Amino acid sequence: MAAKSARKTAAAKPKPKPAATPRKPRRKKAAPQSRGLSPADVASDSVEYPTDILDAVREDGGEVLGVYREPLGGHPVVLAVLPIDKVEPTPYQRDLSEPHVKRLASAMERLDRFLDPVIAVRKDGRYWTPNGNHRLHASKLLGAKSIIALLLPDEDVAYQILALNTEKAHNLKERSLEVVRMYRGLVGAGRAGAEKSFAHLFEEPAFITLGAAYEQRPRFSAGAYHPFVKVVEDFLDLPLEKALAVREARAQKLLELDDAVVAVVNALKEKGMQSPYLKNFVVGRINFLRFRKGAGKPDFDGTVAKMLASALQFNLDSVKREDIGRMGGGPLEPDDEHA
Repeated sequence: MAAKSARKTAAAKPKPKPAATPRKPRRKKAAPQSRGLSPADVASDSVEYPTDILDAVREDGGEVLGVYREPLGGHPVVLAVLPIDKVEPTPYQRDLSEPHVKRLASAMERLDRFLDPVIAVRKDGRYWTPNGNHRLHASKLLGAKSIIALLLPDEDVAYQILALNTEKAHNLKERSLEVVRMYRGLVGAGRAGAEKSFAHLFEEPAFITLGAAYEQRPRFSAGAYHPFVKVVEDFLDLPLEKALAVREARAQKLLELDDAVVAVVNALKEKGMQSPYLKNFVVGRINFLRFRKGAGKPDFDGTVAKMLASALQFNLDSVKREDIGRMGGGPLEPDDEHA
């Protein structure tokens, strides 16, 4: 009886739950007016301002309208008016949206005012704007001679695209392409250091790999793959140039997986199954990570190889219309609608 009772007690004992992924601590709300500069400090000329930038602006045909310290960190900022033909987007900027430029130009023309300065850094006698490409092109469309800019002496700010570019919300494609273009810019500039030391610029390692895939296939619909790529990716402890080669190889493997998934999607369509979420459905079916339990980070190459094998052996007869009918999701990326 004692043994039987012990077995019952053991059976009733709940199984230990797998270790949960540690969450980032919630940001505490700062005390009111506890950080940064007062209005008097912002306007103070006690800080040493970058006279070389002031002289360069005038030599370039621009004018300095004022100098101040930005109120959060106290860094110097030059308010300047620049010849518009000397201002250009950063080379790794996201693609321009022509409809957005036209809408913006129409609004500026109706108001007859330009009120939102672009951010700029001086680079080899030119001015790069990581924040303001659409405003710049709208001004050019209207025939403007000059543009107002917040000129930052620190050239490295041009690499902070994701943090600074707030004029139009990014979708996944735009974000990924910006990151990989910025990555190539850093490699081209010969920046030293491991990829992981630039994590604050790239925001998320998955964006690098997805961006490299978009470069090879502009109509690649990464929305279906992003959830699992986020899980298996980490910033690499490799020099940027070597890490970029790894990213490009991983992007190629994603495209091979995409080819297999698209073949399954087309076969389902031939069976009369239609849904804008067909690709998400197929990727969800072959994504074994959703059943993963316990700690331990999955390997990128192993994960993609296993999903590719599942896609190649996909059982079309196992899919029912009601399965797809239950499939839902958020707004699709623009290219996903045509996948």
